[in-house]
Amino acid sequence: MSQLTAMQRKTVPDSGRRRVVILGSTGSIGCNTLDVLRLHPDRFEVIGLVAHRNAATLRAQAGEFEPKWVALTGEEHPEGSVSGPWATVHTQTELLERIQAPDVDIVVSAIVGAAGLLTTWAAVDAGKDVALANKETMVLAGSLVMERATQTGSRILPVDSEHSAIFQAMEGHRDSVERVVLTGSGGPFRGKSREALKKVTVAEALNHPTWKMGPKITVDSATLMNKALEVIEAKWLFGLDADQIRVIVHPESIVHSFVEFRDGSVLAQLSPPDMRLPIQFALTYPERWPSPTRRMNWTELNQLRFEQPDPETFPALSLGFRVARDGGTSGAVLNAANEVAVERFLAGEISFPEIPRIAADVLNAHSLNRRPTLDELLAADRWARTEVARWITNNRTR
Repeated sequence: MSQLTAMQRKTVPDSGRRRVVILGSTGSIGCNTLDVLRLHPDRFEVIGLVAHRNAATLRAQAGEFEPKWVALTGEEHPEGSVSGPWATVHTQTELLERIQAPDVDIVVSAIVGAAGLLTTWAAVDAGKDVALANKETMVLAGSLVMERATQTGSRILPVDSEHSAIFQAMEGHRDSVERVVLTGSGGPFRGKSREALKKVTVAEALNHPTWKMGPKITVDSATLMNKALEVIEAKWLFGLDADQIRVIVHPESIVHSFVEFRDGSVLAQLSPPDMRLPIQFALTYPERWPSPTRRMNWTELNQLRFEQPDPETFPALSLGFRVARDGGTSGAVLNAANEVAVERFLAGEISFPEIPRIAADVLNAHSLNRRPTLDELLAADRWARTEVARWITNNRTR
């Protein structure tokens, strides 16, 4: 069954309420998802909530939405820290079984980083709808995930604003697409020189001009690595070649992406920057319901600016196109190296420009496997994380 056919055939359960699991419920995407669900209590039922370490917020969410079960996946937490009338999931095996259970219709995959791969894979493997905010799943294993989704009838519905925009603009015209153009705000350092970036502090990197996101994604936006990962994600989500994808800087973050068709027509999706819009569209597809998002103020809209990205100052972007061309294990390596480098930057151990430099050096050092299994992708992820630690130790020694 093709992805498009599967998307057209899925229906709402007989009860009229879609049964939802939210992976990463206490993060930015998870909280925005719950905000959407508050507006439609008669149309959604929360089955499970999964967080990493934020027990207090998870407990408060569970008290409000009354799920069947909750899970904390991080380090050990005091017994009873999220206790209540709901079940508490303690092991990864049980968590994967709960995700695949018959009482789940759609899984919101909002765990940050490679940690979201196995849970997302479990949902796809069971044929669940997946509202995908965890772009790392596609960066690591896009080819395998899309192949499995076709086999199981799983609908992968993008939550990233850029990919949601492409998804919406492509609707009904997928076979006529010539190329897509991903937009990006340019982050907090748009227009800065390479010399200026050497002095960037953690606080400055976390001060995004448009979006409110978690620290890892915010730093990725500042390096433009986030856009590099989105290039790779677009390749797999939409079955594109690397040369069919472009990136353009758009500071206002009103146009969320463009799709250009073979006849020269270009369609775009516009809206004020609010993640609740693409989240709700993924949850309600193919329908459009009233949403809590802000509306365009046409009386105040004076201009929309577009600029070419600067790959010399922000070399991370080129790495995304390289991985989109190479495929195989390169996505797992790039993503893992970047994740660890961002962690070290946030800890004050490396400088801002060293993040893409480390990612590039680790990518150069790895042996590309063009047709890896899932286990081989996970092994490449582990290798890259170890290699970053070795890189930092060697360069500090020098």
